[in-house]
Amino acid sequence: MVAARMGTWVIDTNVLLVADLRHQDISPECVSACVLRLQAIQIEGEIVLDDGFEILEEYQHKTDANRGKTVAQVFLKWLWRNPGRWFTVHLERHPERGYAAFPSAPELAAFDPADRKFIAAAVACSAHPPILQAADSKWLSVAGALQHQGIAVEFLCPDDLRRFAARKGL
Repeated sequence: MVAARMGTWVIDTNVLLVADLRHQDISPECVSACVLRLQAIQIEGEIVLDDGFEILEEYQHKTDANRGKTVAQVFLKWLWRNPGRWFTVHLERHPERGYAAFPSAPELAAFDPADRKFIAAAVACSAHPPILQAADSKWLSVAGALQHQGIAVEFLCPDDLRRFAARKGL
C-alpha cells in the first residue's frame, strides 16, 4: 500500500518492457522493481504524456493492450481507462534538438534522438516530474548533465545498468 501520493512521472518505455520480461539479461530484482512501481503508479500516481502522443504510441507499438494480461498490457489499459490520471504537455519540434524543450547542453548533444521525447516531456511539465528508467545504460552517462539541467532520473535498476555499462565499456 502506498502511504503518500505517488507523484507525477514520465515513464521510459523500457520500464514496461522489463516488467514484461522483454529485456535480455535483466535481474529478477529489476523486474520486480518495475512491476511494483507500475502497480503503485496505478494505485496513486499520474503520468505525463506529450500532446502528439509519441510516448503513448511507443508504448502501444511495444505493448499491445488488447492481447494478454501482462503487467505492461494492464498498465496500458489502465492509461486508456483513466484519462484523469495522465495529462499531456505540448512538445514543439526543434530542427537540431528534436524538441524545443530538450536542453541545449553540449553534454546532451549526442543523446539518443528516440529518447529525447521523455526528457522534453519532463522539462515541459510544470510539475518537473522525474523520468523512470529501467534498463537503458546510456542514461547513466547523462544523468549528471540532466541533473544539472534540473531533470531528475530515477533508476529503478542501478545494479543492472552498471553491469550493462561495464560490458559496453561506458
